[in-house]
Amino acid sequence: MPERATSSRLSWALGFVLLAAALILLPHLLSLSQQEILVFLVINVLLVSSYRLLTLTGEWSLAHVVIMGVGAYASALISKELGVSVPLSMLVGAATAAFLAFLLSFPLFRMKGFYFLIGSFAAGEIIRLIWKWSDLTWLFGGPKGIKLIPPFPNIDFLSVDFYDPVNYYYLCLVVVGVSLVILYRVERSRIGLTFHAIHWQDKLAESVGVDTFRYRMLAFVIASFFAGLAGALYSHYIGAVAPNRFGVEEMVYVVIWAIVGGTVTFYGPILGVVTLTILNEVVLRALGVDEMRPMFYGAILILFILFLPNGLEGLVPKIKVWVAGRKQKRSAGEQPAEAEQPAE
Repeated sequence: MPERATSSRLSWALGFVLLAAALILLPHLLSLSQQEILVFLVINVLLVSSYRLLTLTGEWSLAHVVIMGVGAYASALISKELGVSVPLSMLVGAATAAFLAFLLSFPLFRMKGFYFLIGSFAAGEIIRLIWKWSDLTWLFGGPKGIKLIPPFPNIDFLSVDFYDPVNYYYLCLVVVGVSLVILYRVERSRIGLTFHAIHWQDKLAESVGVDTFRYRMLAFVIASFFAGLAGALYSHYIGAVAPNRFGVEEMVYVVIWAIVGGTVTFYGPILGVVTLTILNEVVLRALGVDEMRPMFYGAILILFILFLPNGLEGLVPKIKVWVAGRKQKRSAGEQPAEAEQPAE
């Protein structure tokens, strides 16, 4: 048993090193446009991973992308109008998104299931309409949004320019990597186990003294903080932010990423967003039909619901069993057959 545990740890360590090396080398193998897509992909990984934390309690929201927009708008305004440094404004923007989620929890978590889904959609649309409201154009810029958002400051003594998508990719990789570790630790903690309990047996959890409202609120606030951080990363890279970027169409894509990847495991939604991004940006664009993305996404969603309801993460155990079976057959074939002893 100790040898098996040591071997497993070595395998995980080797896999982590190979993954880190691949992520570091990847942008240098891509074109400029593909490097920019890679930046957005890393940001979307944080967005969909934070969304999964909310789904652990059994609730699916249609306001998560709008919450991302709250972080983007707040960080943009704080850095542009108040002159706050961009790294600090990003954290304040994420905290603003978390605080808004705290306020929204009181009306939204009076509802469950389908009603929570519709309530979250309504709340998100109200926020988007406020961004577009003509009387607040002086603050939010109306339908055109906010432009000339300050970029992430360069590191002069290291000659690091964050206008370069490769450098910004590495920045996002560090921020998202740390965020994923925190999200993973939250899920594996007692708090995360309580989220799971509320999802599957909320009445039973209440009967043993669990305050399901507070735990759902906590999941919503934590998920919104990291969604706001993703929005801040986005706005300071693009240099502009507008209400239409955070519409319901973008939210549907996040839901599809989560469903296609699966939400049972931590890596499921990440598989979903990576796979569908590759499909959209490589396959569909190469075929010249990238404008038909909604149709393809809809067809993929239907196919997965019918034939692979557990998502891509459901294939991982099957692949492991298949690989283990191949190894056993190979090792059995390599064993020499025992020579028959001649009868005396």
